[in-house]
Amino acid sequence: MSTDKDLTVRANAKQYIDDLYNQLIVRKDQSSELRDITDVLLQSYKKMDDVKNPEALVNRLVNYIRSQALKAKIHFPSDQENLVIELETIGQRAGLNGVYMADYSDKSQFYSLLEKIPKR
Repeated sequence: MSTDKDLTVRANAKQYIDDLYNQLIVRKDQSSELRDITDVLLQSYKKMDDVKNPEALVNRLVNYIRSQALKAKIHFPSDQENLVIELETIGQRAGLNGVYMADYSDKSQFYSLLEKIPKR
């Protein structure tokens, strides 16, 4: 059963993810890494209501965004960076439930075995 705090975390995370997705999808510099980030944002948004631990999902999401941005040298303007920081704040609550020794650059961690992973 979800508590009010859990519902608030989910709602806030979904709002930040939605805002970031909408800002990134209209950027002119659509590198494959940026498209991968938008794919993962969309997938995380879809899973947010059903996932058992939303903080851990957001933690993995932020780690993925940071690793892809570093790899492709993607710079986020301050409004987008602030959204990522808000997501980081939520992800920090995952504590030890975050992914330990995981490959942060692996897009497949956001998809189940039966879901098709977009290749870009």
